[in-house]
Amino acid sequence: MSVGPDGEDAIEAVAESVLLHRLSDWPISGIGLHPGGSNYVFVVRLTDPAKYTEPESENDEVEVDESASMYGIYKPQAGERPLRDFPGGTLHNRERAAYLISQKLGWPRIPPTVIRSGPHGEGSVQLFIDAASVPENEEPDNFFSMRDTRLDDFRDMAMFDALVHNADRKGGSCILDEAGQLWAIDHGLTFNQMARRRTVMFEFNGSEYPVELLDDVKTLVAELETDSGIGRELRTLLSEPETDDLVTRGNEMIAGGNYPFLDPDTNVPWPMV
Repeated sequence: MSVGPDGEDAIEAVAESVLLHRLSDWPISGIGLHPGGSNYVFVVRLTDPAKYTEPESENDEVEVDESASMYGIYKPQAGERPLRDFPGGTLHNRERAAYLISQKLGWPRIPPTVIRSGPHGEGSVQLFIDAASVPENEEPDNFFSMRDTRLDDFRDMAMFDALVHNADRKGGSCILDEAGQLWAIDHGLTFNQMARRRTVMFEFNGSEYPVELLDDVKTLVAELETDSGIGRELRTLLSEPETDDLVTRGNEMIAGGNYPFLDPDTNVPWPMV
């Protein structure tokens, strides 16, 4: 591959497509329940099919080549807890929809996410991100531990949440990896206009959106208003009113130019971390 002015972006795009293929097609060779979630969330190991043989029975011990494996977060539709303000069985689709929007915008950084079948049926599978190492007995970094030194790095995440109408931006849904990059996770509670927007990021209330990010929103809205590829896929993941509301919010952001004013007494998730 030749590397031109946008060479790094091209290489990243190839890497992204490879990851999406592996998340979609590699067999799940191991699974374990992730503790602490309100819905059933599993950590899964996915292994290159060329280096993995399915066991003939559940009691068979199978050696797995870790060097030919990767890890993901599997959220099956069957494990989604019923909610008052979200249609049942839709959260995994919203995870995928949020990823697609982030890819078109170029921000925030959301791990590659697919919809696929797994041991507990259809669900979303997202690339597992290793959090940066911390001293023993300390919790990994989250929004609250990073906001004093890296607040500006969260502007795109807060703007994204306004666009997708995020109802669950906890402090812990921001991950810092070993390379110092911020990742946004947990986007099952998004896009539904009937839900209350909830976030821990009130520092941007009423401030102006960055101009370059608004330009990205304009490009996205223009594409969504046509019969584009992303528009067609979103309509398979979300309801028609939800896709229409996404365009409406984008246009409102462009016209208004400012982060919304949210109430820190009512627009907060629980727990906050």
